[in-house]
Amino acid sequence: MTLDLHVTLTYDMEVPTDILLQVEAAAIPEQRIESAHIQASHCDHFVRVAALDGIGDRIWLRTSGRLSIDYRARMTVLRDLADVATLPQMPLHQLPGETVQYLFDSHYCPATKFHSFVDTEFGELSGGARIAAMQGWIAEHFTYQSGSSDATTTALDSFVTRHGVCRDYAHVMIVLARACSIPARFASVYAPDVTPQDFHAVAEVFLANPDGAGGAWHLVDPTGMATAADMVKIGVGRDALDVAFLTAFGTVELVEQQVSVKRA
Repeated sequence: MTLDLHVTLTYDMEVPTDILLQVEAAAIPEQRIESAHIQASHCDHFVRVAALDGIGDRIWLRTSGRLSIDYRARMTVLRDLADVATLPQMPLHQLPGETVQYLFDSHYCPATKFHSFVDTEFGELSGGARIAAMQGWIAEHFTYQSGSSDATTTALDSFVTRHGVCRDYAHVMIVLARACSIPARFASVYAPDVTPQDFHAVAEVFLANPDGAGGAWHLVDPTGMATAADMVKIGVGRDALDVAFLTAFGTVELVEQQVSVKRA
């Protein structure tokens, strides 16, 4: 599948401010960049640095006044697709070292608080079958509600209130997976059927391959708005704190934000 992306961001700031931007689709084997261009208004500093796990780049900016970003890209998704529900869980002692950090609690994802719930609700299942059941449970029990959470909302908060936006759905999916010792990370993506159109957040879980030879990461969207076949990855991290599309080290005011993702 080929997707056309267009993002515009406009912010105002009164004093020179350092900004970490992560909006560009990642150049990785599972997706091909057909064309891409990013344009920023005048900046005193503009440099790319590697993002987490080698997936995508971040951009360090330093600027003041009005910052305008215009990003356009055409991406083709080449991802190998699998039925997650059929995949086995990898024994802990066989996990690759880079996946281990995604077993532990993180800022928004206190997975250790969910052990009892996971054992009670999903204890008869294992591996990908358990992941599929968790995804279904979230879809059944949660309500997508714009504006119902903020930058302080954790997975535990969302679990209690049973509502949120894609970021909150992803955090809950992550804590449930980690609570049963399945590595899970947060993925920032573009997808065409997200309503309203915006940056989208999903979970990614690490499961064994069917033949038992190693394992792989698999995208899971508990909101049900996107599938692995039509997602373009921007970046990954332990939770939303690691993959914000814009982090300002100072005070900024949002003027305008628009995201468009269309099938080519």
